[in-house]
Amino acid sequence: MATTTDPAEIAKFSALAAEWWNPKGPFGALHRMNPVRLQYIRELALRHFNTSARKPLEHVKTLDLGCGGGLVSAPLARMGANLTAIDASEEAIGAARAYADQAGLEIAFEATTAEALVERGETFELVTALEIVEHVSDVGAFLSAASALVAPNGVLVLSTINRTQKARALAIVGAERILKWAPEGAHDFEKLVTPEEIRAGAPDLQWDEPVGISYQPLGKGWALSSDISVNYLIASRRPPA
Repeated sequence: MATTTDPAEIAKFSALAAEWWNPKGPFGALHRMNPVRLQYIRELALRHFNTSARKPLEHVKTLDLGCGGGLVSAPLARMGANLTAIDASEEAIGAARAYADQAGLEIAFEATTAEALVERGETFELVTALEIVEHVSDVGAFLSAASALVAPNGVLVLSTINRTQKARALAIVGAERILKWAPEGAHDFEKLVTPEEIRAGAPDLQWDEPVGISYQPLGKGWALSSDISVNYLIASRRPPA
């Protein structure tokens, strides 16, 4: 199976591993965006798995793919997920594990790749791949591996930045170079992925329409929206066996 890891991307984020849990650091934008991403996952889980609002992922076998320092892993565990979290960066996994240990969260962390889990025959009821597809070396191979990890009647959730000129202006020039919301050079415009390309990369899944994540001015922060021209979430399901 083709590798999806990009050594330059891994090195870039490994160098920032100590900053993952600093809300005012280079990952500050992810901290601010996290409640909206988690709201989307929570509402999807309640509809699909018919679980309780208190523990919407209770007993759901879940994979956080490309977990970084665990900004999504920790809340997923608190939602009750039976959680495995992986990343190609040993340093990021170290940061994620340290936070989880301190918080008393039970998460199976592993420094590995999606394709390695596929080769082991692993499947999950829920796979999350948030802000990762734009950092891999081969989008098609990554989506193929991610979809293969979804069990029958399971769900795959991705979030990323759309490849539009508006995204170039706001998410790269604005967020990285002017506002310093993300590390400069964190995103390469040519590696951004459109919703159509995501659907085409995993045609065996049934895809929902994408949902936008938009920044609301005047201190209102991030919110789900119909505008997918910059940041968006998209979910899919594998039909039952």
